[in-house]
Amino acid sequence: MSVTIDNITFSHSHYDADGDVLYLKTVVPDNAVEFDSTAEGHALRYDAAGQLVGITLVSARHSLKQNGKVEITLPRHIDVDVAALDSVLVTL
Repeated sequence: MSVTIDNITFSHSHYDADGDVLYLKTVVPDNAVEFDSTAEGHALRYDAAGQLVGITLVSARHSLKQNGKVEITLPRHIDVDVAALDSVLVTL
Protein backbone atom coordinates (compact mmCIF):
# COMPACT_ATOMS: atom_id res chain seq x y z
CA MET A 1 0.00 0.00 0.00
CA SER A 2 1.32 3.43 -0.89
CA VAL A 3 1.20 6.55 1.26
CA THR A 4 1.49 10.12 -0.06
CA ILE A 5 2.93 12.79 2.22
CA ASP A 6 3.71 16.30 0.97
CA ASN A 7 3.32 15.19 -2.68
CA ILE A 8 5.81 12.34 -2.20
CA THR A 9 4.44 8.84 -2.74
CA PHE A 10 6.00 6.20 -0.54
CA SER A 11 5.32 2.93 -2.35
CA HIS A 12 6.75 0.63 0.34
CA SER A 13 5.63 0.52 3.94
CA HIS A 14 6.09 -1.67 6.99
CA TYR A 15 4.46 -1.24 10.37
CA ASP A 16 6.10 -2.64 13.51
CA ALA A 17 3.11 -2.92 15.87
CA ASP A 18 5.23 -3.90 18.89
CA GLY A 19 7.36 -0.76 18.59
CA ASP A 20 4.59 1.40 17.07
CA VAL A 21 6.94 2.42 14.25
CA LEU A 22 5.88 2.95 10.64
CA TYR A 23 8.59 2.69 7.98
CA LEU A 24 7.89 4.39 4.64
CA LYS A 25 10.19 4.38 1.61
CA THR A 26 10.02 5.39 -2.02
CA VAL A 27 12.97 3.27 -3.18
CA VAL A 28 15.40 0.68 -1.93
CA PRO A 29 16.82 2.10 1.34
CA ASP A 30 20.38 1.49 0.10
CA ASN A 31 19.93 4.66 -2.00
CA ALA A 32 19.75 6.73 1.18
CA VAL A 33 22.97 8.62 1.82
CA GLU A 34 21.82 11.51 4.04
CA PHE A 35 19.96 11.18 7.32
CA ASP A 36 18.11 13.74 9.43
CA SER A 37 15.40 13.86 12.06
CA THR A 38 12.33 15.99 12.59
CA ALA A 39 11.39 18.03 15.63
CA GLU A 40 8.91 15.26 16.45
CA GLY A 41 11.64 12.58 16.50
CA HIS A 42 10.89 10.96 13.14
CA ALA A 43 13.82 9.84 10.96
CA LEU A 44 14.24 11.15 7.42
CA ARG A 45 16.34 9.58 4.66
CA TYR A 46 17.52 11.35 1.50
CA ASP A 47 19.19 10.12 -1.68
CA ALA A 48 22.36 11.64 -3.19
CA ALA A 49 20.25 14.24 -5.05
CA GLY A 50 18.67 15.43 -1.78
CA GLN A 51 15.27 13.88 -2.48
CA LEU A 52 13.37 12.44 0.47
CA VAL A 53 13.29 8.64 0.01
CA GLY A 54 12.26 7.40 3.45
CA ILE A 55 10.55 8.35 6.69
CA THR A 56 10.42 6.42 9.94
CA LEU A 57 7.41 7.54 11.98
CA VAL A 58 7.69 6.82 15.70
CA SER A 59 4.56 6.37 17.81
CA ALA A 60 2.45 6.46 14.65
CA ARG A 61 -0.65 4.72 16.01
CA HIS A 62 -0.37 6.48 19.38
CA SER A 63 -0.28 9.88 17.67
CA LEU A 64 -3.30 9.00 15.55
CA LYS A 65 -5.27 7.90 18.60
CA GLN A 66 -4.25 10.89 20.73
CA ASN A 67 -4.29 13.68 18.14
CA GLY A 68 -6.09 12.31 15.11
CA LYS A 69 -2.93 12.95 13.08
CA VAL A 70 0.81 12.37 12.89
CA GLU A 71 2.83 15.56 12.74
CA ILE A 72 5.95 15.67 10.57
CA THR A 73 8.12 18.73 10.14
CA LEU A 74 9.83 18.41 6.77
CA PRO A 75 12.57 20.86 5.90
CA ARG A 76 11.85 22.72 2.70
CA HIS A 77 14.37 23.08 -0.12
CA ILE A 78 13.89 26.11 -2.35
CA ASP A 79 15.52 26.50 -5.78
CA VAL A 80 15.80 30.11 -6.89
CA ASP A 81 16.21 30.38 -10.66
CA VAL A 82 18.30 32.88 -12.59
CA ALA A 83 15.25 34.94 -13.62
CA ALA A 84 14.47 35.62 -9.96
CA LEU A 85 18.02 36.84 -9.24
CA ASP A 86 18.93 38.44 -12.57
CA SER A 87 18.05 42.01 -11.60
CA VAL A 88 19.97 41.76 -8.31
CA LEU A 89 23.08 40.21 -9.89
CA VAL A 90 23.37 43.03 -12.48
CA THR A 91 24.31 45.52 -9.73
CA LEU A 92 27.08 43.33 -8.29
